[in-house]
Amino acid sequence: MKNVVLADKAGFCFGVKRAVDKALSFKEKYNKRIYTLGPLIHNKDVVEYLKSKEIYPIELDKVNQLEEGDVVIIRSHGTSSKVIQMLQNKNLIIADATCPHVSKIHEKVKKYYELGYDIIIVGDLNHPEVIGINGWCSDSALITKDGSNIENINNKVCVVSQTTEKQENWQKVINIITSKTREFIAINTICNATQIRQKSASELSKKVDSMIVLGGYHSSNTTKLFEICKQNCNNTIHVENAGQIPAKIIKNSENIGVTAGASTPDWIIKEAIAKMSENKEYEFNEQLAYMDQNDVQIAVGDKVKGEIISLNEKEAFVNIGYKKDGILPLKEVSKDENIVLTDIFNVGNEVETKIISLRNDDGYVVLSKIEIEREEAYAELKDAFNNKTTLKIVINETVKGGVIGRYKGVRVFIPASHIELFHINDLSSYIGKTLDITIIEYKVQRKGTKIVASRRQLLTNEKKERECKAWQSLEKGQTIDGEVKRLTNFGAFVDINGIDGLLHVSEISWGRIAKPEDVLTVGSKVKVYILDLDKENKKLSLSMKKLIANPWNNAEEKYPIGNIVLGKVVRFADFGAFIEIEPGVDGLVHISEISHKRINKPSDVLNIGDEVKAKILNVSNGEKKISLSIKEVE
Repeated sequence: MKNVVLADKAGFCFGVKRAVDKALSFKEKYNKRIYTLGPLIHNKDVVEYLKSKEIYPIELDKVNQLEEGDVVIIRSHGTSSKVIQMLQNKNLIIADATCPHVSKIHEKVKKYYELGYDIIIVGDLNHPEVIGINGWCSDSALITKDGSNIENINNKVCVVSQTTEKQENWQKVINIITSKTREFIAINTICNATQIRQKSASELSKKVDSMIVLGGYHSSNTTKLFEICKQNCNNTIHVENAGQIPAKIIKNSENIGVTAGASTPDWIIKEAIAKMSENKEYEFNEQLAYMDQNDVQIAVGDKVKGEIISLNEKEAFVNIGYKKDGILPLKEVSKDENIVLTDIFNVGNEVETKIISLRNDDGYVVLSKIEIEREEAYAELKDAFNNKTTLKIVINETVKGGVIGRYKGVRVFIPASHIELFHINDLSSYIGKTLDITIIEYKVQRKGTKIVASRRQLLTNEKKERECKAWQSLEKGQTIDGEVKRLTNFGAFVDINGIDGLLHVSEISWGRIAKPEDVLTVGSKVKVYILDLDKENKKLSLSMKKLIANPWNNAEEKYPIGNIVLGKVVRFADFGAFIEIEPGVDGLVHISEISHKRINKPSDVLNIGDEVKAKILNVSNGEKKISLSIKEVE
């Protein structure tokens, strides 16, 4: 049995297919004659097919014959910025079908040219793609095929390549530039699809008796395929269509390999293979069967998997096994405005998406990853509601009565009373925070699914767990650090590892304290002594003065009778005045010991807060009494 084998990668590349699709979609949209700036692709059969659809090539020097409102398509090879400006000045409708890979070269050339770099383009001098690239650096580029015309170059050089150039030519040029300058930027812009197509053709041509290369005679990439195959298989021919395949090749070859240039459509490949199959002695590989999968039916809402075949910062083009490729816009991948698709994907990645439109203005099927993630998110939220599991959400806005968070793009509402265990004055402080939540309501309604979440139960559980651990760690008589949480008339509440302990006003100091706030402030750190604890009833009594020595200890030694001491008037009684000589130690000056003059009450000669000197008349540690005399000092 004889074999006809089609190369794994053959025929229309993404950029060419995109240009043809755009031309046909604009014809359908405007329903009038459409013009392409030069032949849309380098394939005579395709150009004739487009003419049958009233899509005609027009040369640049004939554009002045067009009228305002005429439609002009910039082909996949791209063009210069000057030409684009000229078309805009004529008020023509412009459909830019420049291959995204070529557009990227334009951007790089423009950027580095403006930074003062000389531009070198590896490619064919007269190829329209190269001419277009050169237009983005004011037609100043040095164009070389293999580096043989490179002589003296400046120190700052940026090197790019025609997308369909051979890798070996690129490497030759880079080797020469390396020997002639120290500073250069090399951006290998040979299209990945071109490299794959060339590699596939090269491998196949080593295994067959004859090799047929299908494509236009003016197609640069087809010519390169022919050159590559010819090196491996002497019996290699380049033809434009099935009618040019010699009968002797079909008759005399046991194994025939077939490849096709980027501008060769499927129907030409099929015609060629059909011609070779007339004698029914040939069998065909799976690649041809794949080309017949264009009749797949799709619908909005379908999940599809596909391979990314082209990529830029804002769009990914995906082969979904349908007659039209899919387009995956950045906004359907992420809501983050600070990222680009090239940070997320690479050409060749497989992605799963959902179809949200069967056709956009350019004829592409519109895809979405966000909708896949949204569907998964709803399922996960429902599961979390049913099973009371915990999820994380990011808060991104405040609304009346609470905040809104997003779980994988799905809106989730948290009432203000369910955010903390205490009242919140400023809900906006939660924007940007990630919170652990549980779903307390999941209800599918006509206008959408209502999802309500809460932190309260989680926080309550966490608090109980912390308190349980804290109670287990506390013992009577223990000294521990705490934080003053709130003040009352009768004392202060101090947080001890999540437990509120009472520090009574009488336990703050040995000295007399009128109000706790005279000594303590909310938020201050204090060291306290555990006077008592009741783990069953969750009561904790604390003391600060227990950590300070009793000032009445050794009072007789500290305050010898007959000596003069300095103190402060702190309170009055009918029978005299109390003088604080240190915190917790007050001495009494009897009214008769205040002055040599007769007075009716202590306040006749003294004021609260006055500093006075007094003589120590008597000291009793046991009764905690000190008798003082002011008049003895006078």
